[in-house]
Amino acid sequence: MNSIPFSCRPGCGACCTAPSITSPIPGMPHGKPAGVACVQLDDALRCRLFCKPERPAFCASLKPGPTMCGASRAEAMAMLSALERATAPIR
Repeated sequence: MNSIPFSCRPGCGACCTAPSITSPIPGMPHGKPAGVACVQLDDALRCRLFCKPERPAFCASLKPGPTMCGASRAEAMAMLSALERATAPIR
């Protein structure tokens, strides 16, 4: 087992863009749809709410790692988008 922690990739923000978030976010009271960047992403694609109590529980539950983040932002977007499609309610 790898004991080296996996850190967020600078300039990524895929976890704040690819998935839908159904709970309120400051500035997005109805959450956000999949594929739309969260208003809380700054210009460096970092979360302005990180470690703050108003950060949605869904966001806090996401843990960076190879299976979620891949080796690049493009891979992270692809993996998280696929997960979003796989877990979306059937319409």
